Formats: sequence, C-alpha cells, structure tokens
Amino acid sequence: MADADAEAATFRRAQRYIAERVTEALDRLEPAAVATAVRILARAPATFVYGAGRSGIIGRAFAMRLVQIGLSAYVIGESVTPIVRRGDAVFILSGRGESSSSIQTANIVRREGAELIVCTARASSKLAHIATALLTLDLPEDAERPRLAPLGTLFESASLRLTDALIAELLKARGETEESMRRRHAIMV
Repeated sequence: MADADAEAATFRRAQRYIAERVTEALDRLEPAAVATAVRILARAPATFVYGAGRSGIIGRAFAMRLVQIGLSAYVIGESVTPIVRRGDAVFILSGRGESSSSIQTANIVRREGAELIVCTARASSKLAHIATALLTLDLPEDAERPRLAPLGTLFESASLRLTDALIAELLKARGETEESMRRRHAIMV
C-alpha cells in the first residue's frame, strides 16, 4: 500500500506540474501572434502540418481538426499529400526549432511562397527566424522538469492545447459549430 501511495503521489505532482507549466506557457503567448496564425489558417487554400516524433502526432491531431472544421489540411510526409503552393499555410511544430527535417521543410515552404507558422519552445531557433507567424511556447528549465515531465513532454502537451485552442478560434471565425464538425468526422467501421 505504501508503494501505491508513493506512486500516486508522483503521479499527482507530475500532472499538476505539467498542467501549471503548460498553462503558464500558453498565457505568455502573444495575442497578436495567435491572431496572425488564425488569419493565415482561415484564408489559406490548404494547410500542411509537419512535426517529427511526438510533435508529429500532435500535428496529425491538429490536421484532423482542421479538416473537421471544413478546411483542406494535409500531413507532410504522407503519400497522398499534394505539393505546397503559393498562398498555402504550413504549420510546423518543433520544440527546439533546429531539426534538419523541419528546417528543410521550412526552406521549401518559403521558396514556394507559402505562409509559415512555427510553433516552438525556442524563439531564437533557426526555424523561428524564418517564420511568417511565430508561436513561442516559453518553457523555462527547472530542476523538477526531468523527473516530472521528461524530454519534450511540456512542449508536446502545450502544443496540443495550443492547437486545440486555435481550432476554437477558427470555429468562431468560420461560423462553424460542433455539429458541423461532427458531419465531417470520419466514420469508424
């Protein structure tokens, strides 16, 4: 029983720590940057989403919601993804903002004339410097993070909440509802 209590105590500390740190990071987002990202996403003929690893999983969830609110959205790297064109939006999630695949993707995006929205934890990263709209999730390091939120946990958790909140803004901007989203939801067989 003592082991279960100790495990539960760690769980409770970790979930509170993650929730608090993510909320703080989202509260520090620049409202103008959020508004710019929403404006770009709302007017783009198509939106392409990219992220590596767990950031890619968050990106896939975001692309799914974009489709459900009636936008054309694709995940970069899938075999059925079309090419990016001028005027499209590309949304890249990258915690460090330095991965070669993300930078290579961003360079192609800029060359093709698409708008680049970057979500990163490092405002000074290479990726951040070439963004049209920069959404910085400021997650200062502390001694608790490695034990309670290892690796990219904070960035990934904050990215999911950020992209879900962007969907809420896009719902409002497009006059969509949960019911209209439900009609576009994939049918599970």
